Amino acid sequence: MKKLKLGFTMIELLVVVSIIGVLAALVMVSFTASQKQAKDIERKSDLRQYSTALEAYANKNNGLFPARTVGSGVIASTTLCTDLAISTCPEDPKNASDASYPTYKYQSDGTLSNGSATAIEYVLWAKLENSDNYWVVCSIGKNGTKSTSGFVVSGGICPL
Repeated sequence: MKKLKLGFTMIELLVVVSIIGVLAALVMVSFTASQKQAKDIERKSDLRQYSTALEAYANKNNGLFPARTVGSGVIASTTLCTDLAISTCPEDPKNASDASYPTYKYQSDGTLSNGSATAIEYVLWAKLENSDNYWVVCSIGKNGTKSTSGFVVSGGICPL
């Protein structure tokens, strides 16, 4: 009489487990890239929101923007939000988990005199996670990417 074999051999189980492991690794790599791309899209949207708020501010202030000429730019979610009198401002999505990650930055031309802004141009920028570039939004209507290598904003002049 023939014996019935029930179950799987150890080799069969190891092969199945290793195939599942390889597939899981591929999914995780793909998922991580998708997350970075989604965060970059969020950054672009956030800078567009800041730009819209700045345009509304200028409409109420004779076409002038908040004057912030700091060479490295000011942090948009704090200083700029205070200037624009906005209570809730978007922050970089990665900054919540990694405080060392660059924040959204703002710089304008002009100066503050007698407590009033005299800026007529501005630049907003954010570090993209999926590439070695910044996303830049300018008051003159230009927006796009600029390499982080040698990136400098000077006097609120659009670097694009």
